[in-house]
Amino acid sequence: MQSEEYQIDTIPVGELGIIPMNGITELGKKVDEYIAGWRKNRVSHHANSLVMPGYQRDSYIVKTANPRFGSGEAKGVLYDSVRGRDVFILTDVCNHSITYSLCGKTNYMSPDDHFQDLKRTIASFSGRAKRINVIMPFLYESRQHKRTARESLDCALGMQELFDMGVENFITFDAHDPRVINCAPLACFENVKASYQFIKWLCKSVDDIDFDADHLMMISPDEGAIDRSVFFASVLGINMGMFYKRRDYSTIVEGMNPIVAHEYLGADLHGKDAIIVDDMISSGGSMIDTARDLKNRGARRVFIFSTFGLFTNGMAKFDKAHEEGLFDRVFTTNLTYQSPELLARKYYTSVDMSKYIAYIIDTLNHDCTLADIVSPVDKIKNLVADYKAKRK
Repeated sequence: MQSEEYQIDTIPVGELGIIPMNGITELGKKVDEYIAGWRKNRVSHHANSLVMPGYQRDSYIVKTANPRFGSGEAKGVLYDSVRGRDVFILTDVCNHSITYSLCGKTNYMSPDDHFQDLKRTIASFSGRAKRINVIMPFLYESRQHKRTARESLDCALGMQELFDMGVENFITFDAHDPRVINCAPLACFENVKASYQFIKWLCKSVDDIDFDADHLMMISPDEGAIDRSVFFASVLGINMGMFYKRRDYSTIVEGMNPIVAHEYLGADLHGKDAIIVDDMISSGGSMIDTARDLKNRGARRVFIFSTFGLFTNGMAKFDKAHEEGLFDRVFTTNLTYQSPELLARKYYTSVDMSKYIAYIIDTLNHDCTLADIVSPVDKIKNLVADYKAKRK
């Protein structure tokens, strides 16, 4: 957790402004409430001085809109001044619940629509903001981050567009492949993990976890998620196992080579709890196949950590898997849209990230290092130590 005293005498970059784009307003309001509460209670001799105008407010949200014409075309509109402000824009490019009228018909916003609205909002500033920061939890086009054939590099192109428009700080969470920052090597790109929050909510939801190598293992569902599992296993002092996906590279289904089998590499799982860690749940097929294999290998309980729960094919597959006893709980964050259908599931736990984002914004606004915030090793160790102590 950040040190409040460290923040007090540091002059902000500019008056804070927060813009939650359409589709992330609920999370944006929570973030705004946290920061407003902290600053009202923060003792600072700068709070009412000219060097910190508007430091203590009831709300830091800047009113904007992206109205659309009947043809579906849109524009960015700014209702409050951003001159001299340090603006933080929050956007959820995966919120598929937002609609607009297109030639008299209802159309659902795609990631492309959300990204275009983000650029429209930045364009509406007309260069007046002191600094522009974008917090995009799910990195736009992050799965199209490399070229394996005659393909477009959409993620890199999108990043270059934002930096060319004047974005100085770009914050995302658990990027599918953080090497995409190679498209703009001099830019400020933060790839933040939700590691501490997952362990925190696991401890809140389950009261009998044994954090030791004899009772718990971290599992990587594929080779791309190894780094996440290695981090958890190293910090918690437990073992890890992994699966690799054997694919049929002669066939393409829905833009991908279909998976033939999941092959396991790792220690014996019999009688142990297993935590599967990945960056996203899309359709969920791979995650359920992994859970099934773990159960077949004798795993006691299976918990699923995923930063982004997209559930693109609905919840029926997960409902059936839970009824079959393939997993016990699913943990995903509120960094992207959560449908009422998802929130209604008893086996689902929402990992709230609003306070963490508020810390990031508050710290960056004061132009301080994020090192203590984005490095969760000590926090996880202290959390697990407290959890063990309460169980004694």
